[in-house]
Amino acid sequence: MSTLAAYGGLFLAALVAATILPAQSEAVLAGLLATGNYSPPLLILVAGIGNVLGSVVNWLLGRGVERFRQARWFPVSAENLDRAGRWYRRYGWWSLLFSWLPIVGDPLTVAAGIMREPFWRFLLVVSIAKFGRYIVLAALVLHWL
Repeated sequence: MSTLAAYGGLFLAALVAATILPAQSEAVLAGLLATGNYSPPLLILVAGIGNVLGSVVNWLLGRGVERFRQARWFPVSAENLDRAGRWYRRYGWWSLLFSWLPIVGDPLTVAAGIMREPFWRFLLVVSIAKFGRYIVLAALVLHWL
């Protein structure tokens, strides 16, 4: 596999995994780390940027599609979005530190857009959460190699 394909694939996996589409990027990162052929800091950077950009897509969707949340085609269930909204109202922007969690994390980033969270704060907190997850994952994988 070419280096560009490896990093590009990781970026796309991380971007899609952070959107409201079902996907996973941790396995891709772990697999690339396990080969020992790629720079761990660069892998973390690429995965983090892709994952944060995917969350930005969710934030943008939240800013503009609240009026469509009951539509059949809307990709986040009303139940998940309501749960994320309650969590967001209760804990505020701090809840974005949990944006890396499966199931709840993606709707939280949509809820942040709906709640009109300022972009600069959204980007800062989500970046801490997403990069933090990848740093911990990389440390665990590299420790067990």
